Amino acid sequence: MEKPFSQACENNKQPILSVLQRYLVDPGSVLEVGSGTGQHAAFLATQLPHIQWQPTDVPAHLDGIRLWCEAAAAPNLRPPQAFDVTTPGPAAHDHLFSANTLHIMGWETVQALFRQLPALVNPDGYVFFYGPFNYQGQYTSPSNAQFDQWLQQHHPRQGIRDFEAVAELAAAAGLELVEDVSMPANNQTLVWQRRR
Repeated sequence: MEKPFSQACENNKQPILSVLQRYLVDPGSVLEVGSGTGQHAAFLATQLPHIQWQPTDVPAHLDGIRLWCEAAAAPNLRPPQAFDVTTPGPAAHDHLFSANTLHIMGWETVQALFRQLPALVNPDGYVFFYGPFNYQGQYTSPSNAQFDQWLQQHHPRQGIRDFEAVAELAAAAGLELVEDVSMPANNQTLVWQRRR
């Protein structure tokens, strides 16, 4: 089996790292939800050696993630774990990172993930979500509008999420928005912090 590859992951890994480096200064642990191909886990763990990185995804993706983890051979990169966000998750970590997941999950699944966040992230920990978002019901670019239309044609439960709806879920989970970072290719990194 060859390692799965996403050109988008290759393109966005460095900009994502630039955001994470500003917040993940002290030693700690990150729970990655929806590790996908495993490229982010392999790259970010090697660039953040003081962070214990735990990749997770649904079982079908674990073999590919494992190949990237083995190739990275980073001592702080843990073997991938199965995690369905609609069921109780792993023990709490200091921080949580997730890229390009909220528009792929159905909205009920997004809600389930946010309900779990207080049990997944330690108090004062940061929560990072990378991906496309709409603001006040508006797309941020024509390409995002086309992408959203494609998603909903192929998978009606998927779609670009409204920032305001996601922020409401985050507030209910005890998270405070710290920063909304504009990223290349019409994406955002939303940075929240869990308050005690």
